[in-house]
Amino acid sequence: MSELARRLGHPADAKLLIISCDDLGSSHAANEGVVAALHDGVATCASLMVPAPWARDAVRRVVAGDDIGVHLTLNCEHEHYRWGPITHAPSLQSGEGGFPRNLEDLWEHADPAEVLRECRAQIERARAWGLDVTHLAPHLTAITLRPEFFDVYMELAVEFALPVRLPSTIGEDEAGFPFRHLAAEEGVLFPDHFDHDWRPGSRERVYETLARLEPGVTEVHVQPAIDSAEVRAITSAADAWIDDLRLVTDDAALRRMLADSGAVLIGYRALRDAMRAG
Repeated sequence: MSELARRLGHPADAKLLIISCDDLGSSHAANEGVVAALHDGVATCASLMVPAPWARDAVRRVVAGDDIGVHLTLNCEHEHYRWGPITHAPSLQSGEGGFPRNLEDLWEHADPAEVLRECRAQIERARAWGLDVTHLAPHLTAITLRPEFFDVYMELAVEFALPVRLPSTIGEDEAGFPFRHLAAEEGVLFPDHFDHDWRPGSRERVYETLARLEPGVTEVHVQPAIDSAEVRAITSAADAWIDDLRLVTDDAALRRMLADSGAVLIGYRALRDAMRAG
């Protein structure tokens, strides 16, 4: 049974599913793929990487009513493709240009005050560009599982009255602090279920999630991109991202599984509206 489902106006045993697209704005290929997933596929929302090079183009492509959050970005993991903070944030620079490549480097050097200023600026810029921001979802879970940065996450969620993404497949004992309990205490809403699995390629993970879909709100994330020379130059994971696009736009098996599961597709806007209604 799910109290969140009740708050969203559904029975407590309803199976509500968010299919979210990460990394909007990261490249032209990602913009094309995410927009296709939203407008022609089964995806229900996406999150924008505001500091990334193609973020402004992404905003131009989305339409009124699209469910778009901010993918709070403090890492740039690609070897030859770089971007960095939009604020003056020396502790968020890798020393080779742009954000740190990995979480360990970020966590070792990042000043929480600079993290707060940078993440707030990313949200404010998205709003200034005209986005009706629906949620927050940190890139690579950079500020989710560290207490000093989780405080930033919660401060911004409360300040902007936005729901957040939190993993359910990592326990609070493993994280070292009760992050889901702390979010609930602040009145911040988050899906009941989210699989913390960042390997490229989503097909098997999505199939498995649908096969064991539980009552409540479940989020599954994909990273759709079109096939292009650009995306293949950016990452060796290009084939997995291209397959994510096929999955959410052209996969008949996925649509059958959605129908058989009894899932009701929703976006984060439903959570935001319930959170703001108190």
